[in-house]
This record gives sequence, C-alpha cells and structure tokens, in this order.
Amino acid sequence: HFTVQEDTSSFQLCRLTFLVSLHYRHGLIVPFFSHSSSLQGMYKYLARSFPDFGSRGIVVGYDTRAQEASGCNSERLARLTAAVMLCKDIPVFLFSTYVPTPFVVYWHNGAQISSPNDKEILKCIEESSEPWSESWNESLADNSPLRSDPLREISKKYMEDLSSVCFHRELNTKSPLKFVHSSFHGVGHDYVQQAFRAFGFPPPIPVPEQKDPDPNFSTVSCPNPEEGESVLELSLRLAERENATIVMATDPDADRLAVAEQSDSENSGCRWKVFTGNELAALLGWWMLFNWKETHPDPADRERMYMLATTVSSKILKAFARIEGFHFEETLPGFKWIGKKIHELAKTGNEVIFAFEESIGFLCGSMVPDKDGVSAAVVVAEMASYLYNKNLTLHQQLENIFETYGYHISTTSYVICHDPPTVKRIFTRLRNFEGENTYPRSSGGHSIVDVRDVTTGYDSSQPDKLCVLPMTKSSQMITFTLQNGIVATLRTSGTEPKIKFYTEFCAPPGKSDISSLEEELKKVTDTLVEEFLEPDKNNLIRRSI
Repeated sequence: HFTVQEDTSSFQLCRLTFLVSLHYRHGLIVPFFSHSSSLQGMYKYLARSFPDFGSRGIVVGYDTRAQEASGCNSERLARLTAAVMLCKDIPVFLFSTYVPTPFVVYWHNGAQISSPNDKEILKCIEESSEPWSESWNESLADNSPLRSDPLREISKKYMEDLSSVCFHRELNTKSPLKFVHSSFHGVGHDYVQQAFRAFGFPPPIPVPEQKDPDPNFSTVSCPNPEEGESVLELSLRLAERENATIVMATDPDADRLAVAEQSDSENSGCRWKVFTGNELAALLGWWMLFNWKETHPDPADRERMYMLATTVSSKILKAFARIEGFHFEETLPGFKWIGKKIHELAKTGNEVIFAFEESIGFLCGSMVPDKDGVSAAVVVAEMASYLYNKNLTLHQQLENIFETYGYHISTTSYVICHDPPTVKRIFTRLRNFEGENTYPRSSGGHSIVDVRDVTTGYDSSQPDKLCVLPMTKSSQMITFTLQNGIVATLRTSGTEPKIKFYTEFCAPPGKSDISSLEEELKKVTDTLVEEFLEPDKNNLIRRSI
C-alpha cells in the first residue's frame, strides 16, 4: 500500500511518510511499470495537497516480502519509490532495513488513506501512465544528498513511547513467566525483543526456524497467525520444550498478533488455548480499562474516554461501555476507519484508549493510530505477568470478564469464490429473498429482527431506515440480528477472493451455560451459511485450515 502522514505523536517524524510492501494473496505482484506510475500519481497528489511538500519530504519503509522468481521485493520497490520522489527534489527518509508497519505512519490524521483521498490519488495515478526518465534511477537512493536514514531515531523514540502503555514495570522485572515469539519469517523479531527489554522483561524465546526473513514462508502452510494452532505448530512445540507459558506470533509486517496459553485445565483435551481476535480484545480492553481507571478515579473523566471496534468484531467493548459508563463506537471494517474516527474524536478533546478488529489487529493506547503487533505483544506479556502474580491465567481472566459483562461467543470463517458474478448473485438473492427488495425473515428457526445493508445504506433498526455507518457501494456487507441475540454478518473481503461470515452470541451477564450458547451459535451459523451462501450450488470453496 502507498500511504502518507504528518506528525501525530512524539516518535513520528513530522513529515509525510510512505509504506511499501507486497501483497500477493492472489498470486499477483505489482509490476515495476505500475509501481512507477502509482508513485508518480502519488507525487502529483501530494504536491497539489501540501504546499510545503518539498521541504517536508516523505518517509519510505518496507518489509521482507518478495517474489524471488521475478526479482521483485519490498526493498527494491522502496528504492524505486525513493527514486521517484528524489528526482523531483523531494527529501526522502528511507529506512536502511526492513521495519514493522507501525514504524511507518500515514496521512495527516495519522491513519491509513480513506475516502476521498484514495479516489483522488487513483485519478492522479491514472493521469501518470508515462514513466519519468529518472524514476528508474535506483542509484538516487544511495547518492542523493536529499536521502537520509530515520531508523535509529524512529526505533529509539518508538521504544521510549512504549512507556505510555507500560503500567507495572516493577512486576515485569520479577516475572517468572517465559514467552515464545515467532515473527513468521517477517520483520518482528528484533523489534519485539527490544520492546520486551523496554518493559523490563528478558527477551522472549524466538522460534529459530522462523525468526529470520524468508519471502517463501517455508515453514508455514499460510503466513497468517490468525489461522490458529495449525500454523503455530513450531511455536507451541518449542514452548513445551522450554516450559514457556505464553506463545506469541506477529504476522510478517508485525502489525497483528496471535496469542496462545498453556491450558489451565488438565481435562480440556488440549494443551493450548489459542485465543481468537475477539477473545484477546476482551482481555486487552479489560486491561487498558483497568489501568486507565487507576489513574482516572473521577467518573466524570469517562465522558471523554472511548473504545472502538470494527462492526464485524465482537460487541464485548460495547458491554464494557454500557456497564462502566464510557463511550463505544463502531466503524466499518478496516483500521483506516478506526484511525479516522480516532482523529475525529481527538479534535473534540476525547481519548481512545483501545481499539481492535477481530482479525487479530489491536491498538493499545495512542502511540500509532493503526494496529500494532509489537506494542500489543509486550502489553499482553505485562497483563499475563500481572494476572499470574494474582494466581490467574489469561483464560481464567477471560472467564471472569464474561461473567461480569456477559458471555460473547463468536465464530469467524470464510468461503472462497473466484467468480465475481457469483458473489454478486449471492448478495442480490439476499436482497430479494422473498420477493423484490425483501431480506430473509428467519435463519435456523429464529426470526431476524433487524437487517443492516451497508452496501445499499439500508438499516431496518433506524427510524429513517438509513445506515449510521457510511455506505460502501464498492463492497458487499449485510448484517442480520436474530431474535435470540445472535448477530451475523456476511461480507466480501477487500483483498482476497473470499466471502467472510461473522456470528456472535451476545448473552447478558449471568447467563453462563457456555455449551448451550456454543451449540446454538454453531447451529445458526451452519444454517445461515447453507441457506444464504449455498456453497455447493455456487461452487464455493470452504475453509480448509
């Protein structure tokens, strides 16, 4: 992605910044010609938008991903990015090595690019199809006096700013817990080690087969720690040999985090509890609230405090807010919307202390208005150490949270569809299920009491029948609220050929028959997928991992 930013916190350079990385979930690589055109278009938009662009400059960062067969990798794309800007006499702060995504921040609000900037940038790209002669001169990245390396300064300030989410350093230095960390062949190893030291911990035990960059991700079937135990095998086995309690895995660009804990039940039939993104968010949200309350005893302060989540994520933070008296808001899927909302709230004197998306993306505090796997990892370590000092495991504390705020049992999965017309047909059918402009009225024997269709802007729960969330015509997303309290969302992925489905049972406090809740959720989820998506009829590929 191509993104830019001006200063929003103390560790960020007060300049525009870029992030260059490769995404090839579809087996697609960015051609150099296309990359050059994209950057020329971005230059055109920045020069038009910021009169001081020539003095402010940009920051360029990259990760370790590559496509070796073509000779294309993130570092080369970063150097080409620098060349495009340097040939126009724009100062470039090019990192000398790969860095986590949180080190390279974004647009003037600190968040990822969102509308209308994205559309305007695209127009400028379309107007910039002819490469400039100097835009291929990679040597500019080495020889230009306008190029400098921000690595040392940013690393130092990032680690210093971690103190804003470190609450119990004196306990950390004495913690008996051992942690294992996998960077999934990406950028996270060195930075997670540094973050642990900044909190007073010894560094976590690295998974040796996965700590060094490998663009082929040769030891995992899928370089996505969100896939759970099947891709955490090496980490879990190492933890067992080392008698480590907690396993952590950051994804290849270190902006997301997976966590597993040794099971606290001998009869569970499973040695490890791998937390879902929603479960980990419940723990992190509780932890950030717990420590915020310690320094903000006046209940009036809660009028200015917020937590955020994407609309397909668990509603557990909403339950926190209802009982604790602070504010909770939802956004559209994607951290760009969370970042945008953080900026809007900050302008009116409000503070967001935690935000998340269910796909293991977490933001603790306000260091960077984006998901950050490095800071989340060390915050989890401190939380675990604090709880173990109280003779509690993470899993036990999660149960305590659910008993206090109500059980929130969720499931997230997907089907794959490589045929866009089929996807369109599936969602058109849902909008005309029992006649024109009628949605399904029941699923799994339960009445559907509300329907929200963000694609069309319809929401049956609102008096004017209009969505509160922004309408997104370019993607498909429909949410169904059932009479029994289950909320189900079907949506298309913005980056992969998937139809994702999210279901959650939001039970009130006191209702703790977990097995019946899980059974009911599974039944409704299975029925909803079969009735609404018709996988066999539509030749959809079910999730295999």
